[in-house]
Amino acid sequence: MRRLIAVLLGASAAVAAEPPYAAKTPLPAPAVFAPGTISTGDFESHPAFTPDGNTLYYLKDAPNFSFWTIVVSNFRSGQWQSPEVVPWSGQYRDADPFITPDGNRLYFISDRPVDGKPKEDLDIWMVEKQGAAWGAPKHLDAPVNSPGNEWFPTIAADGTLYFGSDREGGLGRTDLYRCRREGDSYAAAENLGPNVNSKSDEYEPLINADQSMLIFMASGRPEGKGGGDLYVSTFANGQWQPARNLGEPINSRAMEIAPKVTPDGRWLFFASARGVFTGKPFDARKNTEQFFATLRGPGNGLGDIYQVDIDAVRKAATAP
Repeated sequence: MRRLIAVLLGASAAVAAEPPYAAKTPLPAPAVFAPGTISTGDFESHPAFTPDGNTLYYLKDAPNFSFWTIVVSNFRSGQWQSPEVVPWSGQYRDADPFITPDGNRLYFISDRPVDGKPKEDLDIWMVEKQGAAWGAPKHLDAPVNSPGNEWFPTIAADGTLYFGSDREGGLGRTDLYRCRREGDSYAAAENLGPNVNSKSDEYEPLINADQSMLIFMASGRPEGKGGGDLYVSTFANGQWQPARNLGEPINSRAMEIAPKVTPDGRWLFFASARGVFTGKPFDARKNTEQFFATLRGPGNGLGDIYQVDIDAVRKAATAP
């Protein structure tokens, strides 16, 4: 079954059996990823691994989530290294990195100027590999980008681009869309319809390779548990099936965002603001050192990167 779901989610056969992100034991419930190095007392989110699994791009966010910067960490000498800001980030609001399965393109969003003109909304951008380095960011024009905001680009095997947008004409305040690839350009944006979108906010769509499964983040839905939840919808009989909340233990009363499946298809990564500060007493008194370590470490509620078995998604997608 694990292999079936890996194929369904577009796993790459080229990835080593045990890439560095692989957990040493099964993870039926989410666990903080690389605590102290990747997940720290800062606000981290939006992980994106290279195809070989040895490099991780992700976000370091402002505590109030008003500013985002793309950083990168490499796995060397048996551990993840301290992150560094990528060369094209650090000035503007840059977020939502997505790396294509061949590793040659990285898509992201930014409010950086376009053709020298300042921008207030977020657009989708892309960098391409030039040897061992990334080239200069390139702006994607209409119909992908609009006068509104665009979020969380992900790419299917045939080049179809999925993303969120608050452009005019949606079913709610912000919806999920796709633009099919037509040669070197894109066709008009298509709304994914009422089985995926709602009158609330849908922001972040993760499409699998053959476009048969969509994991996405939404907020404001009646069945939601917190400030943002993760959902899944499958494509069958020519349409998207009604979206299902992934439920506990993936979703919590805190905010869950940024779903990503690892290149080998075995793990779901996401970000969550859940933590140890629940408003209830600790089980035992913490001394000064213990308290400040908790306050300034992963699980302090700002946001961390979590990892869970992909079977948790399968159970939600196939439940009666």
